[in-house]
Amino acid sequence: MQAEAAQNVARRLSRIEGQVRGVKRLIEEGAYCCDILNQLNAARAALDQASAIIAAEHIRHCIVGHDCGEGHAVAQQMTKEELLDELQDVLSRLVR
Repeated sequence: MQAEAAQNVARRLSRIEGQVRGVKRLIEEGAYCCDILNQLNAARAALDQASAIIAAEHIRHCIVGHDCGEGHAVAQQMTKEELLDELQDVLSRLVR
């Protein structure tokens, strides 16, 4: 993953950590269940966005850049077909 994308994901994950701490606090304070569910949904959506960024980076650098040596060392040991199969498996688990 490129440094800029990694920093972007790291910032998002820090915000998500804060959201999860907030959900925990809501539970501890006995907040209304629907408020808790709304906050959990917001955290899940934020995780989905982080996943989308990482998937795009994987496609951009590990798959498209495979022949240029741009991908991760693990990806360089695989064929493009193997990388695409792996990505399909990962994405199918993400959308369950």
